[in-house]
Amino acid sequence: MRSLLRSIMLGAACALLAAPTLAQDTGWNGKAQAPHYQEDVFPPWQHGANNDAIDRGFDFTVPEVDVLADFHGDLSHPRLVLYVGGNYFFAMAPLVQAFEVAHPQYKGRVYWETIPPGLLVKQMQAGGTITVGNMTWTARPDAYFAGLAKVKDLIGQNLLTGPAVPYVTNTLAIMVPKGNPAHITGLADLGRPDLRLAMPNPEFEGIVRQIRMALTKAGGEPLARAVYDSKVKDGSTILTHIHHRQTPLFLMQGVVDAGITWQSEAMFQEQAGHPIEHVAIPDGDNATAIYAGAEVKGAPHPVAAKAWLDFIRSPDALQIFERYGFKPYAGG
Repeated sequence: MRSLLRSIMLGAACALLAAPTLAQDTGWNGKAQAPHYQEDVFPPWQHGANNDAIDRGFDFTVPEVDVLADFHGDLSHPRLVLYVGGNYFFAMAPLVQAFEVAHPQYKGRVYWETIPPGLLVKQMQAGGTITVGNMTWTARPDAYFAGLAKVKDLIGQNLLTGPAVPYVTNTLAIMVPKGNPAHITGLADLGRPDLRLAMPNPEFEGIVRQIRMALTKAGGEPLARAVYDSKVKDGSTILTHIHHRQTPLFLMQGVVDAGITWQSEAMFQEQAGHPIEHVAIPDGDNATAIYAGAEVKGAPHPVAAKAWLDFIRSPDALQIFERYGFKPYAGG
C-alpha cells in the first residue's frame, strides 16, 4: 500500500513538473511552440477595419505567421496612396471612412502604409517598391506624413512638394504591462540595469529625437546614454524596427518590462482591451511632436493628395485624432 501511494505521489509530481505553466506564461518569448495564448495579442489588432477594400475575396490571416499588419487596402487600382508614419495606424480606418463620406469617388480606392517614417523614405527612394516576406509590390505614394521637421527636410531634398501641412501634436508615455509589475514611476527608472526595455531605433524612427530630449530633461545625458548606449550594448535595451507593433507585443509576451511610445499608442492598446497601461510623463520632462504631411513630388494622384491634405486638418479629422489623445496643431 505504501509503495502504491509513493508511486501515485511521484507520478503526480512528475505531471506537475511536465505541465506547461499557462497561468505564468504570458507569451512565446521568442520560442516556436504550440500557441496557448489569445490570438488577438498579435497584430493586426483592428479585425479587418483597417482595410479599405470593398471586395476582400478569400480571407487568409494567421496571427503571428501570415500577417501584413501595416499595409492596408486594395492595390489593384488605388486612387490615393498614403505613406503614413505608423504612430497613428489605429486612427486611419475612421479617418479614411470620414474622408470617403466627403469624397465618395475614393470609396474603396485608398491604399496606405504605416511603417516607420524613415523606412517609408527608403521605399520612396526605391520607386515605391517594397518586399515583405515572399511578396514584392509597388505602390507609388501621393502624400507622406511624419514629424514636421522630417517633412520640411524632405521638401528641402526635393522628395516632397511644399508646403508642409501640420495638423496635430502628440506627447510621450511609458508603456508597461498591466499592473506595472516592474514598479516604474518615471523616466529615471529606465536606467535601471535590471529593467528590460524596448526602444525605437534611432536609424529610422523619428520618435527617438523626442525620447532623447525627454530622457535628458529627466536625468541628464547619463540617463540618455544608459538607455541608448550601455543598455543596448548589454542587451537589456532592444531596438525595435517598428515600435508601434513590437513594443506592445513584447510587453504582452513578457519579453520586456517597459518602452517609451507615443501616448496615443498606449491609449489605443488600453482601448483595445489589451493587458497594457502607461505611466504618464510630467510636462516638464515630456516632449511634443508636431505631425505634418506634404504631397510627394511626382505624385500619381495629385488632386487626391491635395484633398487628403485638406481633410487631415478638418474638424472631422481632428475629432477622430482627439479620441486617442492627439491635440490640434495651434501654431502658425
